[in-house]
Amino acid sequence: MPTVDVMARWRAHAVDALLVAVVLAAGLAEVWVPFESRTGDGDPLLTSLQVGLIAAALWWRRTQPLPALAVVCAAMFGFHAAGVAYLLFNGQFVPLVVMTFAVARHGRGRVPYVGGAVVVGTMLYADLTIPDFGDVSELIFHWSVLTTSYVLGSWQRLMAARAEEAQRRAIAAEVEAAEKAAAAVLAERTRIARELHDVVAHAMSVMVVQAGAAEGVEGTPEEVRRLLGSIRGTGAGALAEMRRLVTMLRDPDEAASRAPQPGLAALETLVAEVRETGLPVTLEIVGEPRELPAGLDLAAYRIVQEALTNARRHAASATAVVVTVDFSGDELRLGVRDDGIGCRDTAGSGHGLIGMRERVTMYDGWLRAGALPDRGFAVEAALPLERA
Repeated sequence: MPTVDVMARWRAHAVDALLVAVVLAAGLAEVWVPFESRTGDGDPLLTSLQVGLIAAALWWRRTQPLPALAVVCAAMFGFHAAGVAYLLFNGQFVPLVVMTFAVARHGRGRVPYVGGAVVVGTMLYADLTIPDFGDVSELIFHWSVLTTSYVLGSWQRLMAARAEEAQRRAIAAEVEAAEKAAAAVLAERTRIARELHDVVAHAMSVMVVQAGAAEGVEGTPEEVRRLLGSIRGTGAGALAEMRRLVTMLRDPDEAASRAPQPGLAALETLVAEVRETGLPVTLEIVGEPRELPAGLDLAAYRIVQEALTNARRHAASATAVVVTVDFSGDELRLGVRDDGIGCRDTAGSGHGLIGMRERVTMYDGWLRAGALPDRGFAVEAALPLERA
């Protein structure tokens, strides 16, 4: 199926061909019928040749406007200087008007100015050498028409240049936004990977320690001791490999902290810290808190943390911020609502909604975030517990 550019090119060629055909037909009819617009003395065959050259030059008016204009002007007044062509309106003046517009519209750089000078020089030559052009009404008519055509072409060239510049800026802005979004997603995934590494590393460290302790128990059958030793060796090797892998994800200057990652048990502390910054936050727990897998527990904590961070940054004049943690169903429901006003771009610089979406996607959950009907903003998330 042809692309839009190909179809536009074919339409342009069709218009060019139609213009050439119309000018050729009108000019030849003007010569041979003849029309009243044919004046002066000339040879019909040579005038027809002139009309053919002028009409053919119009085919290149978009791609080569200055050479095409030169051909039109040379054919028009070269034949007249030799005294072998009639004066024609349809076959000569109309194509000159078309080319005047074309050189102003499609010319680049200095071409419109050079083309304008060529038109002015050609018409001055005609006014001075062709008696029929010396009439005042003729002078006013052809100079006003040519000037209007040139001004209209220049205006359209300016508008087209502005439109192209606006399109380039829009494309550049979209590319920049896409690059920033991709960088933010990459940064957030890197941060999540580092955090999950610490969670898994802690669990594997415990496994290795426990297996080592069981291996040293007196009276343990040899086979059990051999299996426990294998567990310890496998866990230690996997832990070393994981650390080598995640080293690539860590910043070179980042401190190798092994502090335990937070979970929902630390929400009280988080809420208290946020409250100290002046944001009126309350925490509501629904249902009986339960023990969660370490990764999901960390993801839930980070979602609430990011939502509170965005609320603190963007919720102007907030009088209440409510954090809800609901354990009552088969999904862990999280909610952060505020009644503030102001900027609602909560994406932040690589975190915010991007980070929250990455975390809920990792656990097959869902996330909703948006402005409330009256005022305020809400972030709601759900993490399935049965698949944790």
